[in-house]
Amino acid sequence: MEKVKSHETEISIEEKLRALFSLQLVDSEIDKIKTLRGELPLEVQDLEDEIAGLETRLGNLKDEVTNLEKSVSKKNNEISEAEALIKKYEEQQKNVRNNREFDSLSKEIEYQNLEIELYNKKIREFNFQIDEKKVIIDDSEASLNDRKADLENKKNELDEIISDTQKEEEGLYKKSDKIQALIEERLLTAYKRIRSNARNGLAVVSIQRDACGGCFNQIPPQRQLDIKSRKKIIVCEYCGRILVDDEIISGSHL
Repeated sequence: MEKVKSHETEISIEEKLRALFSLQLVDSEIDKIKTLRGELPLEVQDLEDEIAGLETRLGNLKDEVTNLEKSVSKKNNEISEAEALIKKYEEQQKNVRNNREFDSLSKEIEYQNLEIELYNKKIREFNFQIDEKKVIIDDSEASLNDRKADLENKKNELDEIISDTQKEEEGLYKKSDKIQALIEERLLTAYKRIRSNARNGLAVVSIQRDACGGCFNQIPPQRQLDIKSRKKIIVCEYCGRILVDDEIISGSHL
């Protein structure tokens, strides 16, 4: 597969190849800086997301505990009201006129005692749930503190790397933009597409021991001569990378 420029252009094919290879050198240096950061940016983002999730969960658990404590308080108030009614009914029993009234009050007292038993049962259930949730809250808070410590360490590590490389990276991006301005849009788009598909980010490679420097498949002698002539842009028929000769490489630098 070949890309041939048959029309007049502002710069020659050789100049385009030199510009492409220079761009590759700059972009490879940027890749090295990104590799130095490794997975840290993603790890920071994951930790931030996890912390946000833990904080939301903790907030919900604490709200549930507050609601349960309110329920316990309500049941205690209901017990107090039931006890007051029992005391009232017992006082009334002292002044009844007949057995029917006494029995009626006894049933009310029995009912209130049953209500108190039910309220106490509910209070025990609520307190059990509160204790369970407090254990989960303690564990979650411990996990949250651990994650926050991890996040701080990761951020410090990332900030240190960024601080060490920021100036260099900014300079490389400026250099990349300057070189890109020399390359026609269609060729630049092809370069970026090849780079995005290449595992090592190499879109422009040289011939090494008669083979493509990207995929290491053999390049026929005639094709090597065509590459050295620099009259057209030639790509590897196996991997699609743009091929350049040693003289282009030796004459290029950052």
